[in-house]
Amino acid sequence: MTDLADLSTADLTKAFKARTLSPVEATKAALKRIEACEPKLNAMYIVSADQALKAARAAEKRYAKGEPLSVIDGVPSTIKDNMATAGDPCPVGVPIADMTPRAVDSPVSARMREAGAVILGKTTMPDYGMLSAGVSSLHGVTRNPWNTTRNTAGSSSGAGAAGAAGYGPLHIGTDIGGSIRLPAAHCGLFGLKPSLGRVPLYPPYLGRVAGPMTRTVKDSALLMNVITGPDFRDHMSLPYQPVDYAKGLSKLKVKGLKIGLLTEMPSGLPADPAIIKAVKAAAKALEAEGAHVEVLKGFVTPSMLDGISCFFEQRSYNDISKLPAAQKKKLLPYIVDWATWRAKDFTGADVMRFYGEVVAMREAAVLATQPFDFVIQPCTCPVSYPAEHHSPTNDYKTALEHIPFTVAYNFSEQPAASLNWTYHSDGMPIGVQVSGRRFDDIGVMRMSRVLEQLRPEQKAWPLG
Repeated sequence: MTDLADLSTADLTKAFKARTLSPVEATKAALKRIEACEPKLNAMYIVSADQALKAARAAEKRYAKGEPLSVIDGVPSTIKDNMATAGDPCPVGVPIADMTPRAVDSPVSARMREAGAVILGKTTMPDYGMLSAGVSSLHGVTRNPWNTTRNTAGSSSGAGAAGAAGYGPLHIGTDIGGSIRLPAAHCGLFGLKPSLGRVPLYPPYLGRVAGPMTRTVKDSALLMNVITGPDFRDHMSLPYQPVDYAKGLSKLKVKGLKIGLLTEMPSGLPADPAIIKAVKAAAKALEAEGAHVEVLKGFVTPSMLDGISCFFEQRSYNDISKLPAAQKKKLLPYIVDWATWRAKDFTGADVMRFYGEVVAMREAAVLATQPFDFVIQPCTCPVSYPAEHHSPTNDYKTALEHIPFTVAYNFSEQPAASLNWTYHSDGMPIGVQVSGRRFDDIGVMRMSRVLEQLRPEQKAWPLG
């Protein structure tokens, strides 16, 4: 019998409507799972048990009247540290942040609260979100539920661990270079990086998005129905389209689709052979359904990847270099070293050159993938790495060498998702990445649903 903490959003809301289960019972089950697992996982920054139960009781009354607010009313959920929630600090993974509780919700938090979601609390993240790992000077080490000696990846590290551990079915992450898709891949989840501006953010920033991390594609679709709601605070947001992401999720016709198969990039770390095998298996499964699969040549060059690395190093150096020595010492030495080792010598001309590489990467991604309806490719490069490492190489001079397959889609504004396909011989999840044309978020979700139905049998979740 499935534990209440492991039920999907669709299963929960169906039971809520039938009055066979209440939001209060579901919330208590999620809080019980958190209490049992947190000592070993450390996925939560804040657990708001009292507030969550209060929200659950309100949802219970709405269901009793047959008046739920939305498709996620009463569903246990978590939100990443860097997404403001009224009444909570928003320290972005560092102990030197202003810990004054935020007065208002961020756009995503507001939409979820308006929809009746039960917010269990805030999940962990690394310093400033600039690590693809579950290590933070504020939160400590967040561990992977599949194997607590292994890394969750990041920067949505707590969301990845929370999703795999069953801390409710709905989790919000953010992504500027792979920070939703990487932990989704390492933790066996589905994670969607929407098109830039599809989900309103505040403050918005170049390449940065928020999106769902869930165990199923349908749960992410249900969450997208809510979090895509308009918010004037995001001056980079797309015009609101009242699309039902869950409706017709299984109606994509694969026959005749043109699929790009990408397994290598001319930059960064090579993908592990087990990951490449999984990507090819996913492409072969689509081919068996009538799709036309064609090999796509990698398009992110070493200068592009180094350019985006230097761009972010300079951005972080501008902040970290101004800190008093006592505050710098409170940050991870790795993040300080990464932000200062060469950025201190960059000139204005250098920074413009780095930005030029970002633009070139954006153009290359669109041109290379435009001939295809979708592209199937690796998400991460290693299958796993130690929990205490700050990156797969654990070398600040090569801190972003593992993101050549993810980062371009942030800056080309294309939607991309990670879906678990199979497992390594050591039991760790292996995800594949699906990308689509600009603004075709619903297409990427539908293709992900196709792959979800075609993939090999999945293992039981690690802590159910």
